[in-house]
Amino acid sequence: MKTLVVYSGGIDSTVLLYDVVASGDRAAAISFNYGQRHVRELDAARAICADLGVEHRIVSLTELSQLLTGSSLTDPSIEVPDGHYTDSTMKATVVPNRNMIMLSIAIGWGLSSGAERVAYAAHGGDHAIYPDCRPEFVYAMQKAAALCDWNEIELSAPFVGITKADIVRRGMELSVPFEKTWSCYKGGEQHCGRCGTCTERREAFELAGVEDPTTYQEPVLDKT
Repeated sequence: MKTLVVYSGGIDSTVLLYDVVASGDRAAAISFNYGQRHVRELDAARAICADLGVEHRIVSLTELSQLLTGSSLTDPSIEVPDGHYTDSTMKATVVPNRNMIMLSIAIGWGLSSGAERVAYAAHGGDHAIYPDCRPEFVYAMQKAAALCDWNEIELSAPFVGITKADIVRRGMELSVPFEKTWSCYKGGEQHCGRCGTCTERREAFELAGVEDPTTYQEPVLDKT
């Protein structure tokens, strides 16, 4: 079976990609440049796919940053908030309809390239802030994928019911090179250690009982 992974270069999608490869599926990966502040995540995606020998496409959607306004990820005038994903301030990182747009393109490539499945790494911790990571959204997209073409393709979101800590544990089992992945939304030379994705990353390693190999600008997480 050929499985196409929607791939950002972060922890979740990297573990998913490794899981697909380990399952014996023929894997391919698709990444998107949508004008995100942390575009360096694509460098991580490119390098990891090269290490795995996986076919990898990066699709340019940079014009979206002019259309999908109001997000700190695509608008440099909006500051990326620090804190935890459960904080209401994290809604500033929502890019409207991002996953539907990306999944639509991925499904189109999957159908054109003979893939039987498209997979993306939405997980349980995303539900509070990102509406396009909820089980209800996944189900709706699965129905759409089954109806959008005469050739049916499966949409898979295997992590939608588990936590990021669970994903880290699975990554350890698969020997995922976590140090090569990128999470930070601020997109500096190092992970900032304080934005929502950095906070979630640090917490996931701690809860999983796995050593965090990441170098952070903020070396000690302030839990006060």
